[in-house]
Amino acid sequence: MRKGFLSVLATVALLTVASTAFAADASVIATISWAAALGMAIAAAGCGIAQGLAVKAACEGTARNPEASGKITVTMLIGLALIESLAIYALVVSLILLFANPFV
Repeated sequence: MRKGFLSVLATVALLTVASTAFAADASVIATISWAAALGMAIAAAGCGIAQGLAVKAACEGTARNPEASGKITVTMLIGLALIESLAIYALVVSLILLFANPFV
Protein backbone atom coordinates (compact mmCIF):
# COMPACT_ATOMS: atom_id res chain seq x y z
CA MET A 1 0.00 0.00 0.00
CA ARG A 2 2.73 2.43 0.95
CA LYS A 3 4.83 1.70 -2.17
CA GLY A 4 1.80 2.21 -4.36
CA PHE A 5 1.02 5.53 -2.70
CA LEU A 6 4.60 6.73 -3.10
CA SER A 7 4.61 5.66 -6.75
CA VAL A 8 1.41 7.57 -7.44
CA LEU A 9 2.71 10.61 -5.57
CA ALA A 10 5.98 10.59 -7.51
CA THR A 11 4.12 10.24 -10.81
CA VAL A 12 1.82 13.16 -10.02
CA ALA A 13 4.79 15.29 -8.97
CA LEU A 14 6.68 14.48 -12.18
CA LEU A 15 3.65 15.24 -14.35
CA THR A 16 3.15 18.53 -12.54
CA VAL A 17 6.74 19.65 -13.02
CA ALA A 18 7.14 18.28 -16.57
CA SER A 19 4.87 20.83 -18.23
CA THR A 20 6.81 23.68 -16.66
CA ALA A 21 10.17 22.11 -17.45
CA PHE A 22 9.37 21.92 -21.17
CA ALA A 23 7.93 25.43 -21.37
CA ALA A 24 9.82 27.88 -23.55
CA ASP A 25 10.00 30.89 -21.27
CA ALA A 26 12.27 32.32 -18.58
CA SER A 27 10.98 30.02 -15.87
CA VAL A 28 12.68 27.02 -17.47
CA ILE A 29 15.99 27.64 -15.74
CA ALA A 30 14.34 28.07 -12.35
CA THR A 31 12.29 24.91 -12.86
CA ILE A 32 15.31 22.90 -13.92
CA SER A 33 17.20 24.14 -10.86
CA TRP A 34 14.36 23.04 -8.61
CA ALA A 35 14.14 19.68 -10.39
CA ALA A 36 17.88 19.10 -10.00
CA ALA A 37 17.78 20.01 -6.32
CA LEU A 38 14.72 17.85 -5.67
CA GLY A 39 16.20 14.90 -7.54
CA MET A 40 19.45 15.09 -5.59
CA ALA A 41 17.57 15.45 -2.30
CA ILE A 42 15.45 12.37 -3.00
CA ALA A 43 18.51 10.38 -4.10
CA ALA A 44 20.50 11.38 -1.02
CA ALA A 45 17.62 10.54 1.30
CA GLY A 46 17.05 7.16 -0.33
CA CYS A 47 20.73 6.27 -0.28
CA GLY A 48 21.06 7.37 3.34
CA ILE A 49 18.16 5.19 4.40
CA ALA A 50 19.50 2.23 2.43
CA GLN A 51 22.98 2.60 3.90
CA GLY A 52 21.56 2.80 7.40
CA LEU A 53 19.55 -0.37 6.87
CA ALA A 54 22.60 -2.15 5.43
CA VAL A 55 24.80 -1.26 8.40
CA LYS A 56 22.02 -2.22 10.80
CA ALA A 57 21.65 -5.64 9.16
CA ALA A 58 25.43 -6.16 9.16
CA CYS A 59 25.67 -5.32 12.87
CA GLU A 60 22.82 -7.71 13.66
CA GLY A 61 24.42 -10.45 11.58
CA THR A 62 27.77 -9.97 13.28
CA ALA A 63 26.11 -10.01 16.70
CA ARG A 64 24.38 -13.30 15.90
CA ASN A 65 27.38 -14.97 14.28
CA PRO A 66 30.71 -13.35 15.23
CA GLU A 67 32.73 -15.91 13.25
CA ALA A 68 31.24 -14.62 9.98
CA SER A 69 32.13 -10.97 10.61
CA GLY A 70 34.78 -10.91 7.86
CA LYS A 71 32.39 -12.08 5.15
CA ILE A 72 29.61 -9.84 6.43
CA THR A 73 31.90 -6.80 6.43
CA VAL A 74 33.13 -7.41 2.88
CA THR A 75 29.60 -7.93 1.59
CA MET A 76 28.38 -4.83 3.42
CA LEU A 77 31.17 -2.66 1.98
CA ILE A 78 30.43 -3.83 -1.57
CA GLY A 79 26.74 -3.10 -1.03
CA LEU A 80 27.50 0.34 0.41
CA ALA A 81 29.67 1.15 -2.61
CA LEU A 82 26.85 0.18 -4.97
CA ILE A 83 24.33 2.22 -2.99
CA GLU A 84 26.65 5.23 -3.02
CA SER A 85 27.06 4.92 -6.78
CA LEU A 86 23.34 5.64 -7.14
CA ALA A 87 23.80 8.95 -5.34
CA ILE A 88 26.75 9.77 -7.59
CA TYR A 89 24.64 9.02 -10.70
CA ALA A 90 21.93 11.36 -9.37
CA LEU A 91 24.56 14.04 -8.78
CA VAL A 92 25.84 13.67 -12.35
CA VAL A 93 22.32 13.98 -13.77
CA SER A 94 21.67 17.04 -11.59
CA LEU A 95 24.90 18.68 -12.73
CA ILE A 96 24.04 17.95 -16.37
CA LEU A 97 20.65 19.56 -15.89
CA LEU A 98 22.20 22.60 -14.23
CA PHE A 99 25.19 23.25 -16.49
CA ALA A 100 24.65 21.49 -19.84
CA ASN A 101 20.90 22.30 -19.77
CA PRO A 102 19.57 20.23 -22.69
CA PHE A 103 16.10 21.81 -22.45
CA VAL A 104 17.09 25.37 -23.39
